[in-house]
Amino acid sequence: MSKADYMLSILWILQQHKRTAAELAGELELSVRSVYRYIDALCASGVPVIADAGPGGGYSLPEHFSAAPLFFDAGERRALVQASAFARGSGYPYEQALDGAIAKLKRYSNAEQLSQMERHESGLETLHSPAAPLAQLLEELEACTADSLTLEMEYRKGSGGFPSSRCIDPYGLVLWKGQWYLTGFCHQRQEVRSFRVDRIAGLRRTGAGFIRPASFSAREFLLQSLLPGQNNPAELTAVVISAAEAVLNDLCSHWLFGHTLEQRSENTARFLLDEATLYSYAPYFLLPYGKALTIREPAALKKKLAEVTAELTAYYNES
Repeated sequence: MSKADYMLSILWILQQHKRTAAELAGELELSVRSVYRYIDALCASGVPVIADAGPGGGYSLPEHFSAAPLFFDAGERRALVQASAFARGSGYPYEQALDGAIAKLKRYSNAEQLSQMERHESGLETLHSPAAPLAQLLEELEACTADSLTLEMEYRKGSGGFPSSRCIDPYGLVLWKGQWYLTGFCHQRQEVRSFRVDRIAGLRRTGAGFIRPASFSAREFLLQSLLPGQNNPAELTAVVISAAEAVLNDLCSHWLFGHTLEQRSENTARFLLDEATLYSYAPYFLLPYGKALTIREPAALKKKLAEVTAELTAYYNES
């Protein structure tokens, strides 16, 4: 038999009853030394083999081991407990199930594995922006997205007012800057649109289904809706900014500039922006940097930034 076959055989035997190394060696026609080697390999792969010394001792598995999760190595266990930290506080709708999975992973780990997981878990934490409790909505939206079920949605626009009713084929959910967005086909507008989940006042399954477009990405659709004109380079204007490397790094980490970056050197970056973004949003994003950066081009953006600054100065001088 191969090494894997022997390891699985030892697992099957230990699930039935505790065995000593000698008993395992006899049943599998192996040397005791080989049994020790396979037991070590099982432990290294994440199997919580219990070793009791002395009279009546031997090797065994935890009670109800059949309910244990798959065997994870140290790196996989670390990734799972740390990934759970990112989900908590984000509005992830299955946090309770996630906690149960992590608890099961810890329950069926030996003392050394548990200590290692707890060290890695305590060494990584996240901060999330406070958000409205949306778990119930997100759970229903995710389920209907997975099962391709059409929903009737009561939705409030950003301007307020009473909710309007529309039917939606939910294609996917996106978490962006602490806000959850639903992207799907709107039957009322007959086009794909994105909606803020915190503005959904109610959901109802219609009983109808839909076919999700192949290779559709809710993330890419939302990004394109935030950055209009990116599909037509002829409509874009080059924005060249000079600054210290640390300042440019910070600027490029912003969603708007990071996704429109065309060329970058140590102290200069070139972005491509559509006209609406250039004059409606960019000046307000750049204003907090003050004299830490210099706009090389276009001149119209420098002029717009000067106008915005003058308006703010006048406002506060009068107030």
